[in-house]
Amino acid sequence: MAAKDFYQVLGVSDSASQDEIKKAYRRLAKQYHPDANPNNAGAAERFKEISEAHSVLSDAEKRKQYDHMRRLGAFDGGGMRGGPRPGAGARRGPAQGPSAENFDFGDFGGLGDIFSSIFGRGGRQEEPRAEAIETLVEVPFRVAALGGKVNVMLQVTDVCPTCAGSGGAPGATWSTCPECNGRGTISFGQGGFAVNRPCPQCRGRGRIPSQPCPTCHGAGEIRAERQVAITVPPGTETGTRVRMRGQGQSTQAGAPNGDLLVTFQVQPDRFFRREGLDIVCEVPLNLAQAALGTRIRVRTLDGKRVVLRIPGGTQSGRRFRIKGQGIEKNGVKGDQLVQVQVTVPDQLTPEQQELFKRFAESTGMNY
Repeated sequence: MAAKDFYQVLGVSDSASQDEIKKAYRRLAKQYHPDANPNNAGAAERFKEISEAHSVLSDAEKRKQYDHMRRLGAFDGGGMRGGPRPGAGARRGPAQGPSAENFDFGDFGGLGDIFSSIFGRGGRQEEPRAEAIETLVEVPFRVAALGGKVNVMLQVTDVCPTCAGSGGAPGATWSTCPECNGRGTISFGQGGFAVNRPCPQCRGRGRIPSQPCPTCHGAGEIRAERQVAITVPPGTETGTRVRMRGQGQSTQAGAPNGDLLVTFQVQPDRFFRREGLDIVCEVPLNLAQAALGTRIRVRTLDGKRVVLRIPGGTQSGRRFRIKGQGIEKNGVKGDQLVQVQVTVPDQLTPEQQELFKRFAESTGMNY
């Protein structure tokens, strides 16, 4: 069996984005999954190829190494090419045809090690690992600024409680999987490499139950809701990401749970807004307060109130600084900026209008 070009297997170009690779994999995996194609050996084989291609191309480092081998000619069309290594018993004279079985990576500066690390030379099997969950979490402005915790409900894949992940109904009898002969893995490839992957028929268990679990229908896992308390770091901004180890998907194989990747979106506040580490708020002043001066009480981020002196003659839009009442991050703390907005009465009584005209005339104001 020749090594397939993984981009051809998924039907994408070698410049495809990770999102395009993921979409192609999901579409093909759904189409060729053994559960959707019972007793179809061709579909099972296709599913193996799709899974192998995705496992390499979805990993940035593995894909980089794989692309490096393709550029050096390790793959030709749909398969792997190579030939006898000069100086290693090769005959001088006409070139021999390519053969995957006698391909040698020695001339390519250590590509043998790279190839082995990607494909599992010598039957080495990677430890089962659950996928990470990504979620967007909205947090209140004050929690994002000061730090705290938020509880969220997640849709996760958990081990089935009825069969404890075995996939078999209670009391079912078990027989050796005919596809993998009880190994739980299947190996495909030839020459100097082999690829081991979980058997699609028994899902890596090595055996098949006489009756599938009625809860999970043989999958060994179910979709469930889980409440998770997420710690919000102080100074969090929209787009901030945190990784929570072991809070993602669980696995039937008993490997550690996957991670939870959280992206925060900060909700706007009715009173505060953020400028770097500073907090900005607006407070109204009437004409008398702005002209004559006053004292006002201003709410701070921690819920306390601070008395702020406003001098006479204050113009609308002027900012006053309250030291140390902003956001603290990495040992640096911002301030609170109080911006005043002078308000004008909507209506004046005739008497008030007359008094205002006299005031304007005495001060030389035009109206």
